[in-house]
Amino acid sequence: MYTFRRSAALLALGVGTLASLPTLAADELHYNQISLRAEVSQEVARDLMIVTLYTEEQNSDPAKLAADVSTTMNKALAQAKQVKDITLRQGSRNSYPIYDTKGQKITGWRERAELRLESADFAALSKLTGELLTDLKMGGMDFAIATPTRKASEDALLKEAVSAFKARAQLATDALGGKSYKIVNLNLNSNGYPQPYMRGPMMMKAAAMDAAPVTPEVEAGTSQVSMTADGSIEVLMP
Repeated sequence: MYTFRRSAALLALGVGTLASLPTLAADELHYNQISLRAEVSQEVARDLMIVTLYTEEQNSDPAKLAADVSTTMNKALAQAKQVKDITLRQGSRNSYPIYDTKGQKITGWRERAELRLESADFAALSKLTGELLTDLKMGGMDFAIATPTRKASEDALLKEAVSAFKARAQLATDALGGKSYKIVNLNLNSNGYPQPYMRGPMMMKAAAMDAAPVTPEVEAGTSQVSMTADGSIEVLMP
């Protein structure tokens, strides 16, 4: 009876030891591991010009109002289509009632329609904008980073971020007295590209009432974009 109990105890001890081996192996994976972060950035030119124009009218007859707004917008669209390398997008269009002083009776209707123009040719779009301002109003002028430019800068920043991470990993390895290192994991993330940079109607050049169509000032500027490399390495000791 005594011998059986002793064998059972030894068996239980053996099973317990084997069960702990995966835990020990998992712990060893984190041996000499450190987390690192590297960040690189660059100035990228805003090379896409975005202009928002609009017309806003009011009339007591909603059907007449809608027709007048459509006529104005169709004229602007036809004129804009004559200019190359400009993307046209019709923005929001909405109408709402106008009430009397007591807010009880509808006395008329107001309608607003927008036209959005985009182009990398700043000179052409600026000139077109000045011409369209004879019938439309300026809603805003934005400058953004075009998609091809964004992708190219992301590719360049990715390479720089990886190089910066490797340099920091080697620095950490030397500081710890290691002989080499291996990358355990690495995550690359762009910190996002800024929203279009707004230029309001106040940036229009001053001109006399009977002068030629006003041309908006163009000052696109640049945006700083960055990419980070976050990860961990395992330092191999001598």
